[in-house]
Amino acid sequence: MNEPYISGTVTEGNENIGANEESLRMVSSQPVGNEPVSDEELRPHVLDGFIGQPRLKAQLQLFLDAARKREVPPDHILLAGPPGLGKTTLAMIVANELGVPIRITSGPAIQHAGDLASILSSLDAGEVLFVDEVHRLPRAAEELLYIAMEDFRVDVMVGKGPGASSIPLTLPRFTMIGATTREGMLPSPLRARFGFTAHLDFYPVDELEKLVERSATVLGLALEEGAAHQLALRSRGTPRIANRLLRRVRDWVIVHDLPSAGPDDVKEALALYQIDAEGLDRLDIAVLNAIVRNFNGGPVGLNTLSAMVGEESETVETVCEPYLVREGFLVRTPKGRVATQKAWDHLGIRPKDDVVNKLF
Repeated sequence: MNEPYISGTVTEGNENIGANEESLRMVSSQPVGNEPVSDEELRPHVLDGFIGQPRLKAQLQLFLDAARKREVPPDHILLAGPPGLGKTTLAMIVANELGVPIRITSGPAIQHAGDLASILSSLDAGEVLFVDEVHRLPRAAEELLYIAMEDFRVDVMVGKGPGASSIPLTLPRFTMIGATTREGMLPSPLRARFGFTAHLDFYPVDELEKLVERSATVLGLALEEGAAHQLALRSRGTPRIANRLLRRVRDWVIVHDLPSAGPDDVKEALALYQIDAEGLDRLDIAVLNAIVRNFNGGPVGLNTLSAMVGEESETVETVCEPYLVREGFLVRTPKGRVATQKAWDHLGIRPKDDVVNKLF
């Protein structure tokens, strides 16, 4: 099947506080540099080629097959989940599966309702409109989108002041795909207008292994047995991170004139970037070290912890902590952050008896 015509600009997942700091990290789930462009070569173009999220794929396949049999554009789709899991890729796959063009924009790129009205009025019948970070649309644009998604029309204001009038403009039937990392920030009226909501979850290691192997084939990089597993372990459950780390391993192979990358090559290459077997980097280890070594495991307040590691508190809270909490290295308590037994073990430090009693 031919790839869909794509217009607009892809801007993925830049809404987090501390995004500038996170973009400097190898294990960031945010795009770095020109990655939205370079990722194009690694994106699958059909649903069968999309690795992972098996339940979501089955649901989406049924959803699209039914629309094709009815010979009408499918209902609007909401893609929700953390950054880096493939929301933009899935939007492009939907357009490709339907054989229609896709128009791409993002919430922050739409400053006024008129910007959105201009995009909507230029859509062709059946076209897919993909809005990344849809939760960041201005309020006026949201209200315009409500009508466009439900009634397929926009109201164009003509004139100004008391003499202004509203002229309804009929739109061709289109499919709106919204992507968000913060579904809870979407207003209920907007969320209710999506006919299908897909929730993307972090990837288990075995699915990331398959993704790494596919990406390595596309990049022309030969991986020895066990190499994909080592990469998957360090990828924090996120395909974008897996592909980024794979490129750095490819650099290692090229510079050292190696015919292929083995497990030890992956370990050495990523150790150079201070990424360990759990996917923790310099900042993660600094946070754990501060809590364990300086505060005997905690609890410790966020501002104190941030001062110890030399980072802004927003960076520690929004960039570093989510993964440490999700993987069980850290817990948040009313009194502050506390390191778990897993954190002590990872640092190779044995807690004192009083700390052991506190942990258990």
